[in-house]
Amino acid sequence: MSSKAGLRIAISGRSGCGNTTVSQILADSLGLKLVNYTFRSIAEEDGISFDDVCRRAETADEDDLRVDRTQVTMAMEAPSVLGSRLAIWMLEDADLKVFLTGSPETRAGRILMREGGSLEDQIKATSARDKRDHDRYKRLYDIDNNDYALADLVVDTDRFDAAEVADIIETAARNL
Repeated sequence: MSSKAGLRIAISGRSGCGNTTVSQILADSLGLKLVNYTFRSIAEEDGISFDDVCRRAETADEDDLRVDRTQVTMAMEAPSVLGSRLAIWMLEDADLKVFLTGSPETRAGRILMREGGSLEDQIKATSARDKRDHDRYKRLYDIDNNDYALADLVVDTDRFDAAEVADIIETAARNL
């Protein structure tokens, strides 16, 4: 593993790819701090709904900037796993940058299990969220999150469950 000031792993992917679950499993397995500060964290801190934070982010940049600054600060405080949509771009000092992929159907199915609704509605909502996120990241940072060539490792989560994905990443981390 890294001999720097401690191992830092950045994990990114679109909603429904398992970023949060995989990051938690990996952090636990490697004994690292989990950094998963998101719009959900802001909603809780500000006492508003997650949907309200998402809507607010469509017209103002403060929440995106707050998430990104806070995540990087938290990740640099200790050896950590940072799981977020932009982790591989934001945590420039990461020892391992991982991008998780998944088909729209698989991703929507996972979100459906978590949030309910119909598969058709979740596929539409996930596609719309992907476009909103992409447009926002491009505008804010000139990041095209469809281009994840800077990732050290890309894992297709359609083929593996969260524990298997975490095992793949752990193997890569142990071989640094």
